[in-house]
Amino acid sequence: MIVLPHRHWLRLLFAGRGSVLPRLLPRLALIGGVSCLALWLRPWWPLHAGGSRLTVSAFTLMGVTLALFLGFRNTVSYERYWEGRKLWGTLLNSSRSLARQMLCFTPHPEVSEARCQFVRGVAAFAQALAHHLRGSDAGADLERLLPTDACERLARADNRPLIVLLWLGKMASGLQQQGRLEMLQLQLLEAHLNTLSEVQGGCERIAGTPFPYTYRVLLTRTVSVYCLLLPFALAASIGWWTPLIACFIAYTFFALDEIGGEIEEPFGVEPNDLPLFSLSYNIEASLHEMLQEPMRVLPPPPERRFNLI
Repeated sequence: MIVLPHRHWLRLLFAGRGSVLPRLLPRLALIGGVSCLALWLRPWWPLHAGGSRLTVSAFTLMGVTLALFLGFRNTVSYERYWEGRKLWGTLLNSSRSLARQMLCFTPHPEVSEARCQFVRGVAAFAQALAHHLRGSDAGADLERLLPTDACERLARADNRPLIVLLWLGKMASGLQQQGRLEMLQLQLLEAHLNTLSEVQGGCERIAGTPFPYTYRVLLTRTVSVYCLLLPFALAASIGWWTPLIACFIAYTFFALDEIGGEIEEPFGVEPNDLPLFSLSYNIEASLHEMLQEPMRVLPPPPERRFNLI
């Protein structure tokens, strides 16, 4: 996720990182070339004969409809993005509550190591979920947070966050069977473990349900045809301003289409996607602070960190 230290309008006007403009340059160059072709063909344009002409008014009506369609698509994409962010906010809150309850419910010195392992396991779940959603290897993060036997079990697992939750549930149940936890306390811990499971399920639902392909094809075709035909209507009315105006309008429509495609998959690695590794680092840092332990890993690069303010 891109976080701007300064929000001056001039900085935003010339921002490069996080902008979709570099990916649009080939298409904008094509629109510019078509605009020059429309100007060159203007004296011989066949639609000028007999009083018939390709006018801007028709493109105005199509532009309004297309803008509404793009707005709908971007709204749906942002809903997926915002839902993913809310799920990770829930994960942060439940992780802190789960760690706090475990530390408060088990003050006995003889279970000090077990409760510390439990809290580190909660941090391991956040790290495992981030890697699971991005398809990367969580081995290094899990090895520094979990005991060796748990890591050996996770090495053979396909869904590592699920196995971490199972390990946490067994540990809490074991403490209850040893008499270190009351049944009511175990139920409170289980409620937060269920919340973590629901967060994982919600994230997997978003990641496993892409935006309908037919909508993407229809929108891309409509925007492309509209922007390619627009210069032939503008050439007759604004003349040599056609390349500039046509490219500006094309940039607006192409950019909206590109932004919608970028944020509809919030767990990816694009600059504007959710910073999962920074979020999981924040969760781990909070839990280590509750344990009064130093962090065992450096934070992500500053440009990738997520500003919580």
